[in-house]
Amino acid sequence: MVQGTGSDVGKSVLVAGLCRALVRRGHKVRPFKPQNMSNNAAVTGDGGEIGRAQALQARACGATPSVHMNPVLLKPETDIGAQVIVRGRRYATAAARDYAKLKPQLLSAVLESFDTLRSQADVVLVEGAGSPAEVNLRAGDIANMGFARAADIPVILAADIDRGGVIAQLVGTRHVIDPEDEAMIAGFVINKFRGDPRLFDDGYDFVKQQTGWTGFGIVPWLPECGRLPAEDAVQIRSGGEGAFKVAAPHLSRIANFDDLDPLRLEPGVTVEIVPPGKALPGDADLVILAGTKSTIGDLNFLREQGWDIDLAAHRRRGGHILGICGGYQMLGQNIDDPDGIEGPPGSAAGLDLLDVKTVMKPEKRLALTTGRHVESGETVTGYEIHIGTTEGPDCARPMFDIDGRPEGARSRDRRVSGAYLHGMFAEDGFRAAYLKGLGADTGGLSYETEVEDTLDRLAAHLETHLDVDGLVATLR
Repeated sequence: MVQGTGSDVGKSVLVAGLCRALVRRGHKVRPFKPQNMSNNAAVTGDGGEIGRAQALQARACGATPSVHMNPVLLKPETDIGAQVIVRGRRYATAAARDYAKLKPQLLSAVLESFDTLRSQADVVLVEGAGSPAEVNLRAGDIANMGFARAADIPVILAADIDRGGVIAQLVGTRHVIDPEDEAMIAGFVINKFRGDPRLFDDGYDFVKQQTGWTGFGIVPWLPECGRLPAEDAVQIRSGGEGAFKVAAPHLSRIANFDDLDPLRLEPGVTVEIVPPGKALPGDADLVILAGTKSTIGDLNFLREQGWDIDLAAHRRRGGHILGICGGYQMLGQNIDDPDGIEGPPGSAAGLDLLDVKTVMKPEKRLALTTGRHVESGETVTGYEIHIGTTEGPDCARPMFDIDGRPEGARSRDRRVSGAYLHGMFAEDGFRAAYLKGLGADTGGLSYETEVEDTLDRLAAHLETHLDVDGLVATLR
């Protein structure tokens, strides 16, 4: 189990790289994360949803994503509450205080899913969440040491030297956690090192001396990791150097934002993630409203930033707008949530850029999808993960045909479009045709090949800089 000295220390990437490294050594590997918190989810073949990082790790293993790889997924809806997904399905909506009472009930499901994966593989690589040093959260823990001890698996502690204070991260963790928890730790890894690792020799030896743990190596910074799909909203990146500019406002509950990743890597395209408080760029060719876990809440947030005014000006200048999932719902005339599924019951006026209306309904649609782009005829694959139905005159001009079912909507002038289909831009043919239709000069990126090659480079990087043989020796 790879735990971290904090959030965003690189656990997900380390596990993905180790998954690929062990597969290349001939092992049958599966990833596992007992509890994840993310609004960036993936749909699984068994009809559920898991954290996007576990889907990437499954890919690194050459395995089909399964709900057992992430049995508990928390999807934040407010600052103090989240939707609780258990084995891919909505289980409850709970405030943080109430979730603490639920955790002990979920441990059996977590352990059952872990045992399921263990029966399918030679190696199960487990990713923790947050930090085991958060001792105030230790009671009833199912994400870190609570799980490690219940499953009796060794722990490798990963620390991020790039953010500073790495010695205190590791030595401090050793001194604040329970002795029985500390006994589960087999060693540590220093991650994201920039420069000459030999300059840290004294610090590395000091950590070993103070903790008594084995050091399994120092991982230098690998810029190529930025080409892999990110899971946490704090990792959303602008990127690209092309003439065609895509702007995407960073909504407060933005979800499934990896829809933008293929565009960011596409030659000829620049993607600018617009932070709160900053106007949408006037030179954008395309504005994309990404998905959100709280459509009405983020619609209000969008208006607070003045982005509704920027969108109207963008359209008057002849710009194009695309809404995906929650972003699609925002583009319509009205959003009605009579049952209070995403917040207090009520309705809100949309941006009135598409002649459609949305009604939120309790049933969530989770589906892997293959269809056809109506304008270009290109095949498109992706997934749907949403509540609500959207109807109206502009749906008579759908973006896609999915087995004879129209999906999405377009305005009369074709400048505003929306659809529920996530992952559409990972399809090379569709992405090229769509961008060409908007006047972009693209460079023929093979996105899937890029992800696979990056995973291979990451695995080779870890083999070079970590004692992988030593890590394998800790398995039991």
